[in-house]
Amino acid sequence: MTHLSDAEMARWIAWKRANDAVLAAVAQEIQGAAGLSAADFAVLSRVIENGDGRMPQQDLGEMLDWKRPRLSRQLSRMAERGLLRREDGAGRRVLVIATDEGRHALAAARPAHARAVRKALFARASGDFWDVVQDIAGN
Repeated sequence: MTHLSDAEMARWIAWKRANDAVLAAVAQEIQGAAGLSAADFAVLSRVIENGDGRMPQQDLGEMLDWKRPRLSRQLSRMAERGLLRREDGAGRRVLVIATDEGRHALAAARPAHARAVRKALFARASGDFWDVVQDIAGN
């Protein structure tokens, strides 16, 4: 069969809508609590939690699976807002460094993130769902 059946298509559309709704709910909660976009949160959480506040820009891009132009634009916007700064590192590498303001913003966003994920996703999904998700994710 080369096409999805009507029932399969309905499930696929429902999956995409549910994913979009969860991501939107989480982003809205983070924005309200800390003034961070979802992209800001993604950058800061990785730099602070995986890099102890500093990380080579290339490593961050790989971790986020973002192309260089997207990452560069995002980091420039965040630097303008005082959330991070970039410095030259060893071997022509650029380091991304979270500022105190960026650390405070992430600290304010973390409880909002947890609250939103619990409400928008965990409270609505059963154990069977998680078995399927983990299987798809390869865990």
